[in-house]
Amino acid sequence: MINAPASRIYAAITAAMGWFAVIVQLYLLLHISTTSISETIIRFFSYFTILSNIIVAVSFTFISFNNSHKTNLFFLRAGTLTAVTVYIIIVGAVYNIVLRFIWNPQGLQKFVDELLHSVIPLATVVYWSVFVPKTALQWKDSFFWLLYPLTYIIIIAIRGAFTGYYPYPFLNVPNIGYPRALLNGGILALVFLGLSLFLIAVAKWLSRKQAAV
Repeated sequence: MINAPASRIYAAITAAMGWFAVIVQLYLLLHISTTSISETIIRFFSYFTILSNIIVAVSFTFISFNNSHKTNLFFLRAGTLTAVTVYIIIVGAVYNIVLRFIWNPQGLQKFVDELLHSVIPLATVVYWSVFVPKTALQWKDSFFWLLYPLTYIIIIAIRGAFTGYYPYPFLNVPNIGYPRALLNGGILALVFLGLSLFLIAVAKWLSRKQAAV
């Protein structure tokens, strides 16, 4: 089903939204930044939101150009697409539950924010629900999917210790201290794991339901 024309069209639209949002967000950040261009770009790529939306855009770009029946390429695998769905759901959830209320973007920034944190996460969930094959997903996959968020947290913590810059307030060691930051990081890891297991459980349930039909 991942190679169906409808799948590729949907993926192309989602990829276009993702690349547009990421590029415009970089432009807006460069326009208002008070740091050097190099530091601004490094900070831009320090956001889990940006990295995860880029991953979504890359994955959906691969899907949109996949005219063959190959699904064994990394970005076309059911496991990869499920992991990507987990990451972007967390992006949307954290923003809309925790971060949305601490600032009030306007104009183009608000539009891009909604794309990055609401529209693209929702579009990815819909794609996963409709188009991604689910029979091959295994419980053990969830632990492999943790590598990306855990690596991200470690890199942000190390860089923050040297520069004092943390992209998110719940990881900001100077403001909340190491114990609270470590606790928040641990909670995030458990959320990632829990959501991964949930999607695998849903996939297995849907597979059994389809097999019964």
